[in-house]
Amino acid sequence: MELLAPAGNMDKLKLALLYGADAVYLGGKSFGLRAFSDNFSREELKEAVTYAHERGKKVYVTVNIFPHNGDLVSLPDYLTYLQDIHADAVLIADPGIFSIAREVAPNLPIHISTQANVTNWATAKFWKDNGASRVVMAREVSLKDIRYIHDHVPIELEGFVHGAMCISYSGRCLLSNYFTENRDSNRGQCVQCCRFKYNVVEEKRPGQYFPVVEDERGTYIFNSKDLCLLPYLPDLYEAGLSSLKIEGRMKSAHYVATVVKVYRQAMDAYEADPAHFTVLPEWVEELEKISHRPYTRGFSVSRPTEADQVYSHSSNTQTHEFIGIVRSYDAEKGIAWIEQRNHFKLGQTVEFLQPKGHLVRLALSSLIDEDGNSLDAARHAQQLVGIAVPERLEPFSMMRREIQHHA
Repeated sequence: MELLAPAGNMDKLKLALLYGADAVYLGGKSFGLRAFSDNFSREELKEAVTYAHERGKKVYVTVNIFPHNGDLVSLPDYLTYLQDIHADAVLIADPGIFSIAREVAPNLPIHISTQANVTNWATAKFWKDNGASRVVMAREVSLKDIRYIHDHVPIELEGFVHGAMCISYSGRCLLSNYFTENRDSNRGQCVQCCRFKYNVVEEKRPGQYFPVVEDERGTYIFNSKDLCLLPYLPDLYEAGLSSLKIEGRMKSAHYVATVVKVYRQAMDAYEADPAHFTVLPEWVEELEKISHRPYTRGFSVSRPTEADQVYSHSSNTQTHEFIGIVRSYDAEKGIAWIEQRNHFKLGQTVEFLQPKGHLVRLALSSLIDEDGNSLDAARHAQQLVGIAVPERLEPFSMMRREIQHHA
């Protein structure tokens, strides 16, 4: 089973692979559905593929917009380039892009994007017969139906297991197009209008706003909870999926590292001993530490109900905040060098999520700058700060602290 992680930029790609992903998916500057993530230039795409391949990992590039005529002008050259740099696959939703890719880049494997809404075996067979090597399941498909498709069509199946859920059918939505000017949700520019607060206005009563649910704050009727299928990991294996996909190219580095490590540990545990697999409390706790909406199982075992929506607010919740990243560890002096990402000070209790090792907690007893001068706090963005840590920390460990909520 492959663990597939999002990579919004090169730093996130490196963290995803370091924390246990087998492959990453990312977008170039054009043709993808996340125009507002950093994305990769052509040179960066080549660098990303080389970096991953040197570590035995894979890179899939999103080319999953629904194009207009003007979008097709530079497409053949782009697809040829992706083939030349040996990208492991492209994700495609549109039949026109599919046919162009087959013509100009015949050696470039094609994965059918979730945007193509594959919900049955006949559609999966259609794409298989036309040369696709993998199909990403629509999010509306149950694990039972995925198993049926797997049993009837000899093609790799990929499914989302964690992250934000689009309110519209497999991401096909036009809210952004109507609410904003020139922001096409299916050409990479969605502004997530589904997270806005809505009320009803009756045609003959302009200016009078009626809440859809009786709540003084209004209601967020399109606001889905976030997907989390960690408890269903054995069922995901049984369904015949080849790849488990994490959503989040616009999420933080801390989010990517945390979710990847949790699923890596869980998958390794299941594969080592399927009969005795159980979801550990510390994995669940880790997934609460990152920014997220309440979790849902989505369509995996039954149709969602009103319990799978968030009606009262659109903001995320998290128990911990990311405040620094370990750059190196001086074993002789017992000092970890931290690149500061948020304010921290002496006396605070922090913890370190390591790529491979266990979670480390400690109270900050000393802080120094690069010249060895004592500090009472780290206040400057990306300041390099030394802290006393009694055990070795791995480079790229995530430093964080519990969020204190004051009345």
